[in-house]
Amino acid sequence: MIRVVLPAHLRALARVDGEVQLDVEGLVTQRAVLDALEAAYPMLCGTVRHQTTHERRPFVRFFACEEDLSHAAPDAALPDAVALGAEPLLIVGAMAGG
Repeated sequence: MIRVVLPAHLRALARVDGEVQLDVEGLVTQRAVLDALEAAYPMLCGTVRHQTTHERRPFVRFFACEEDLSHAAPDAALPDAVALGAEPLLIVGAMAGG
């Protein structure tokens, strides 16, 4: 099971409390996790990544194992700790401004 922590506004939209657990077949990548997330919670389609291009939305960041994975290739393997369910993938809404 892959563990995903969503920001509060996406948890409210998906009507979930706490972290989400997902089954991901094959190599655990950002793309695979987001595909599984959107399949399990269709109301999140278009919130984390663009519905057509599937590119990460601006002001959305991905973190795992104390690393910023936001600019990693979508098909790059996530850290083993995430793939094994020991650590969650964090989806974070970034802030801008001064």
